Amino acid sequence: MNDAERFGAVVLLVALALLAAVLSNRLTERIRVPAPALFLIGAAVVADLFPWLGRMPVDTVEQIVTVALVLLLFDGGMNMGWGALRRTAGAVVWLGVVGTLVTAAAAAAAAHYLLGLDWRMALLIGTALAPTDPAVVFSVLGKREVLGRSGTLLEGESGANDPVGIALMVSILAATSSGGWSAVGTGVLTFVEQMVIGGAIGVLGGLGLVWFCRRVSLPSAALYPVRTLASALALYGLATVAHGSGFLAVFVAGIMLGDARIPFRGDVQRVHGALASLGEIVAFVILGLTVQLRTLGDGDAWLVGLVLAVLLALVIRPVLVGLVLLPVRLTRGERGFVLWAGLKGAVPILLGTFIVGAGLPDTTRVYDVIFVVVAFSVIVQGGLVPLVGRWGRVPMRSVPPEPWVAGMRFRQEPAALTTHTVEVGSPAEGATVAELAREEGVWVTFVRRDGGLVPLRPETVLREGDDVLVDRESWERDPFVST
Repeated sequence: MNDAERFGAVVLLVALALLAAVLSNRLTERIRVPAPALFLIGAAVVADLFPWLGRMPVDTVEQIVTVALVLLLFDGGMNMGWGALRRTAGAVVWLGVVGTLVTAAAAAAAAHYLLGLDWRMALLIGTALAPTDPAVVFSVLGKREVLGRSGTLLEGESGANDPVGIALMVSILAATSSGGWSAVGTGVLTFVEQMVIGGAIGVLGGLGLVWFCRRVSLPSAALYPVRTLASALALYGLATVAHGSGFLAVFVAGIMLGDARIPFRGDVQRVHGALASLGEIVAFVILGLTVQLRTLGDGDAWLVGLVLAVLLALVIRPVLVGLVLLPVRLTRGERGFVLWAGLKGAVPILLGTFIVGAGLPDTTRVYDVIFVVVAFSVIVQGGLVPLVGRWGRVPMRSVPPEPWVAGMRFRQEPAALTTHTVEVGSPAEGATVAELAREEGVWVTFVRRDGGLVPLRPETVLREGDDVLVDRESWERDPFVST
């Protein structure tokens, strides 16, 4: 077999693995196990059968997963947007920052006092296990979308606590070279520096990206998603070089771009959604390949990981993070759902590679512990998420795929045309098209309900969840938002 044939064989195997990963999402709808769990466990099993697949340098793993995480955070920020985040921004920041610190501290204390790990390793493990991953939750929910504050809070918390957890890990690793109180001071300063610089670059970069997209036209529609992709990667690089959190920068920039009226917005969102899905698959597969299943039984890593996983799921998250969540206005069912659905994902294992790359002792055991916790979280906790959602009566709606598009493109921006979703309790819910025009000055031109087009007449009544295209110049209040 010559070089071209060997390369063709590699391409074939990678393509088949990618197709299997894509099709596995259909399997998760039946067995209620998140697709990322299948990627992670499947890759770990393959690496155990073929050890040469797992001989990837730690630096390479970090770099690949970092790029994947940038794609995921930027897309998550765009999907959320400032409009959805605005009403829960305080809660998201509070839970994302304070909840992460509380989780890290509690997990570290458990690892030290209950499991006998030294404080440095306990802090590193606790920090690695603090971030959450809503992609796992939304994967197991399949075609159902979480409505209300709980869905936005889950997604916003992860977008906030991923950069916080990573910045905290960087701070602790930076502080290991110091001693005593100087180590604490170094860690705190590094953390604050990461957050402030990353947040500032995210805001300024997001505003600049909106201006760039609106003012600078490109010769081809295909180049618009490429521009936003390159800009997101540039913001990550700029923030990182400036000693800030590049992950926070891209998440904030995505939020700034999320609600902006930019050319080819639909194309940009679809491309970034596809890249984020690909990034998720690549991240979990690469991380799974680095795990050595045969070493889990050699020591007590599996037992330590299982104990920590149970404590995180049944004590630390429900009790301690529950106290942090008390000021946030949620129903009892939504509160329980948010606390249970704080699942672990790719970021804890990425942080585990940071620990391995730091050259600290006993890192194989630490990495195995983190893997066990993540596996328990995505399989056991993730499998119970739909049941907890039903028990808590968390508002959800079915969102089946909508592969067909009807619309028009304009050479000039149709400034008066905007799209909205009718919320529960909003003035538009239960109102007719004629009443909305007469009382609110809003002319409804298009209504989509349950994936289909609603015939538009003056007596047509709008319902909660309807997507509407409206023509308006301005209004004093948004009639589609609950009051």
